[in-house]
Amino acid sequence: MESPDRAEARVRLPQLRLDELLEELQARLDAARGTRDRVHSLLEAVLSVGRELDLEHVLHSIVEAAAALVDARYAALGVIGPDGKRLSAFHTVGVGEEQIARIGPFPEGHGILGELIRHPEPLRLADLSEHTSSYGFPPHHPPMNTFLGVPIRVRDQVFGNLYLTEKRGGARFDEEDESVLSTLAVAAGVAIDNARLYEQSRLRERWLRANAEITHSLMSGSERGEALGLIAERAREITGAALAVLAMPMEDTGSLVVELAAGQGAEEHRGLVLPIGDSLTGLAFSTAEPVRSPDVTRDGRVSADAPLFTGLGPAVAVPFGAGEGVRGVVLLVRRAGRAVFSEKETEPLQGFAAQAALAMELAQRRRDAEQIAVLQDRDRIARDLHDLAIQRLFATGMTLQSAGRLIGHGAASERVLRAVDDLDETIKIIRSTIFGLRARDGTAGAGLRGRAVRVVGEAAPVLGFAPSLRMEGLLDTEVPGGIAEHVVAVLSEALTNVARHARADRVAVALETDGEEVRLTVHDNGVGVPADGRRSGLRNMAERAGQLGGELRITSPDGGGTTLVWRAPVPDEE
Repeated sequence: MESPDRAEARVRLPQLRLDELLEELQARLDAARGTRDRVHSLLEAVLSVGRELDLEHVLHSIVEAAAALVDARYAALGVIGPDGKRLSAFHTVGVGEEQIARIGPFPEGHGILGELIRHPEPLRLADLSEHTSSYGFPPHHPPMNTFLGVPIRVRDQVFGNLYLTEKRGGARFDEEDESVLSTLAVAAGVAIDNARLYEQSRLRERWLRANAEITHSLMSGSERGEALGLIAERAREITGAALAVLAMPMEDTGSLVVELAAGQGAEEHRGLVLPIGDSLTGLAFSTAEPVRSPDVTRDGRVSADAPLFTGLGPAVAVPFGAGEGVRGVVLLVRRAGRAVFSEKETEPLQGFAAQAALAMELAQRRRDAEQIAVLQDRDRIARDLHDLAIQRLFATGMTLQSAGRLIGHGAASERVLRAVDDLDETIKIIRSTIFGLRARDGTAGAGLRGRAVRVVGEAAPVLGFAPSLRMEGLLDTEVPGGIAEHVVAVLSEALTNVARHARADRVAVALETDGEEVRLTVHDNGVGVPADGRRSGLRNMAERAGQLGGELRITSPDGGGTTLVWRAPVPDEE
């Protein structure tokens, strides 16, 4: 007979095996449920990323989805720059704004991050510090050990990389994590490509709207300055520039003058005169090609005016028109630290500038046609006055003069002769009017602006450097010729004094008028005006100002440098 213990053992054995089978079944069910949930999460992530069309939102959604899918504490997406060697943008999840500020600038792609740029293949590490490319973290950076990185490709080009660190629970990233993240990276590439195409289409639409707005403004008769301001403002807005400068050529001077500036530091740029051969803007004008600069504050082509670009960085100068038809240059400058202007950005900007130049040309042709019509009308009026009115007045005068000899009454004869004299005076007035109608302006290129540019240019060899020149206001039309002569003489004398006595290496000249007075300012960084120096030149300048009812003021602080301000009132036209 079998003992009770053995019988009980046989009963327990099947129960144990059944428990083990049930536990294994439960584990497999849990794994299947986990896989199902993970696939479901992956699909949700792909759908979420694919819904976005704004590129910045797409990138942020990708980082958030990646962190959630592999249960990582920290996630980042690094966008590879145009050079293919560095990161130009960095999007993070898991690190707060305050902590980011303490850490400092975002990484550029060295160490492990650079390894993924150089070798765009999935990389999984149990400990970051053990890799040969690792060289630690900056101060205040959170500790990170486990790592998983995968590249994101947009078509055949590597757009950037996904970086995941610190899997929650202290676990390591496994093959399934890598597979899920690689799948997300494929979907991310499609979403990024769609977002970039959408962004490009929106950008083209904005350029087209801007062109239509400018063309309508010009063709509807807007003033040239208003149209130029619209061009500068729209170009600045669309490209995300902090400063937009429009420089136009000056007749017979070989220089460009900044007619309009908008944005950061615009006041300091308005009226500046730039050499065509040496400046960034001048090169774009002379070559009729865009000229880019990664940093205007360190670019030798703009070194003389570098203080005007404080806080700014990447720049591009784009000409209006092409070849011999270049009408001017637009210079756009972004804030320091922003992305450089790429060729893809420059192409639509060139198209915009070409369309704007065409619109300006058409508007100018229309104004020329209107002017020709006015001149033709003047010629017709002058011809009619000469051929009809004067001849009839002359004939009437002759008749009255003959009749006067036949009048016996003295008073009546005198009145007739007086009428003849009045007719002669009327004929003189009409002839003067005819001359005025037929007169042409032969003073082009001889205005105060052009003369000031020539004086400054002639002083450069004597000084050993080119002074900066800024001009504002309607100098050629509001400043009479007599006052302009005094201004040119004072400017020449002031620059000669700087060359002889100041020992300066920088001179800034400003010539301005507001319609009520003309003001000339010459500032140098030299040794100042010596107390026992000759004063004849200064006395002459003061006398010129006194003759016109103006004044001369000179300041020379203890730290060196001299500022000369010469001003004179501009009389109202009768």
